[in-house]
Amino acid sequence: MLKPQTYMNHSGAAIAPLRSLPEFDPSRDLLVLVDDVALPLGRFRLRGAGSAGGHNGLKSIEAVLQRQDYARLRIGIGPMPPGLEDLSDFVLATFGPEERSALDDLLDPMADAVECWLAEGVERAMSLFNR
Repeated sequence: MLKPQTYMNHSGAAIAPLRSLPEFDPSRDLLVLVDDVALPLGRFRLRGAGSAGGHNGLKSIEAVLQRQDYARLRIGIGPMPPGLEDLSDFVLATFGPEERSALDDLLDPMADAVECWLAEGVERAMSLFNR
């Protein structure tokens, strides 16, 4: 069985089959939800394109797609606590009750943002939901 950090670093494998579909356009048809230690816990941000920013899952996706122009919904889990040195230990740690509550509060607005992205596109969703 693969260790969680090994598996999550191969996120591109999940979308590789889409590349063979002639109608698939990542800039229009793909929205990736991803954790982000650079965003405070309880915040999210939509982006229409950008770099992987050191995120191994996004690096894997970009390696498969050979492009960076796809939407991503970055979900804040940061900041990393002082004194903790291994990012993977932080990212893979279990959320405490207060952290879970903060993330639970994001579910409805994130679902609304995803629905807006589907109906109106990433630019409109970004203008409505990015703080």
